[in-house]
Amino acid sequence: MKSQWECLLQNLGEWQGSFTLLSSQGELLEDTPTITTLEGLNNNQTIRQSIRRFHPSQEVQEQVLEYSSLARSVMFFENGAFSQGSIQWGPFSEFGAELGLIDGDRRLRLVQLYNRDSQFYRITLIREKLAGKNASERPHLSLDQLLGEWQGEAVTIYPDWRSLDTYSTNLKIEREGGDKLVQKLVFANRTITSSAKIHGNILHFDEGSQPVQILLLPDGASCNCPLQVKAGKPFFLEVGWLLKPNLRQRMIRSYSDKGEWVNLTLVTERKIS
Repeated sequence: MKSQWECLLQNLGEWQGSFTLLSSQGELLEDTPTITTLEGLNNNQTIRQSIRRFHPSQEVQEQVLEYSSLARSVMFFENGAFSQGSIQWGPFSEFGAELGLIDGDRRLRLVQLYNRDSQFYRITLIREKLAGKNASERPHLSLDQLLGEWQGEAVTIYPDWRSLDTYSTNLKIEREGGDKLVQKLVFANRTITSSAKIHGNILHFDEGSQPVQILLLPDGASCNCPLQVKAGKPFFLEVGWLLKPNLRQRMIRSYSDKGEWVNLTLVTERKIS
């Protein structure tokens, strides 16, 4: 099994793309071309990371970091997928996390942010490809692409370094009438059934004590998170990425009822019907 540092090295290269700032409803606020470069130094014992932002009619902004160890707030999977962010939610403080997926010459990253009132208020969608590659972007995700039955394999890793867990998943997504969606998720001997109201590219899950929404986004992406984090309620942040019509990845960053980051899960699922 690879070390966390070896997993990080899967992200080396020059990644060309954009940082797209969206509202909590998925409305476009700003789109900035970017180049993010991760370079290994000293035989890959140190990473030099630079982020260049090309704002229109402004000088290029560059941020450079060098590091030779990883913070407690970040974890990687063997294919290079990762998440970094807050390790503890608390009232009256800003909160958020980045979830990043990787597929060959493409990366997709999503940053979900909450304000001091614990309300979901902003997204940054980051779509990237390796320099010199012709990897194309996926179409905007549609609800019809998600309908059906998905069989998956999940890997869960833990920030306290306990052994990882692997298990099968099954997700059925069906449409009822014109404006309702029903989904059934089975994993690790648990079954969760939920329904949502369909409003264009937004799915509202309002049945529970903590309303959740899913945004369908460009490049086959989806954003799944609560509209407001509430004290005493466990919650999760999720990004999805439709790689092919029958292949999807999801990453879930889970928090306990005390607001503690407890694990990170990567699901790879295939549509079987």
